[in-house]
Amino acid sequence: MQKSKFTESQIIKALKENEQGRKVREISRELGIDTSTFYYWRKKYGGMEITHIKCLKELEEENRKLKQTYADASLYIRMLKDVLSKKF
Repeated sequence: MQKSKFTESQIIKALKENEQGRKVREISRELGIDTSTFYYWRKKYGGMEITHIKCLKELEEENRKLKQTYADASLYIRMLKDVLSKKF
């Protein structure tokens, strides 16, 4: 997945400017992004503070690691079952 060139604090700042009355089109033009990107940010990060976003990133990373661990364990169990099912 492509990493954003904007930090969480920049995203929050842009969202807060919109809440204060600046138009989405102006903010998008200033940041050099499409308006759909801004609306995606608002959907994902709306109402959050910077500390909440950092916690969200940490949880997403932990979830990714847990999924990888589960996939590895599942593969290992499948290999063991295959070995045990063969008759020698």
